[in-house]
Amino acid sequence: MADTSDTRTPAQIEADIKRRREMLAETLDEIGVRVHPKTIVGDAKAKVVSNVDHTLGRAYVQVNRVVSQVKASFVDDEGSPRLERVVPVALVAVGVVGLLVLGTRRRKG
Repeated sequence: MADTSDTRTPAQIEADIKRRREMLAETLDEIGVRVHPKTIVGDAKAKVVSNVDHTLGRAYVQVNRVVSQVKASFVDDEGSPRLERVVPVALVAVGVVGLLVLGTRRRKG
């Protein structure tokens, strides 16, 4: 047989009940806020923004790596340009721009 005797006074029991009700009211308020549609939408938006930020951050790192690699191929260790690589690329760029300019002039005329 279990001992069910309680040594608390009725005033202590009432205080415990009151405290428990206040705790339950706070818990219900938290639940109400968490399941509110605006809160759910806000949480979903925050999760999407976080994922986008993470993806953009990874893309930025990748682009930075590629730019560093390209720069390293056109600049030597001292920071001066490698003419044997810069000159051919510059000539190709000038040629492409020239062809584009000639192409647009022929269409107008």
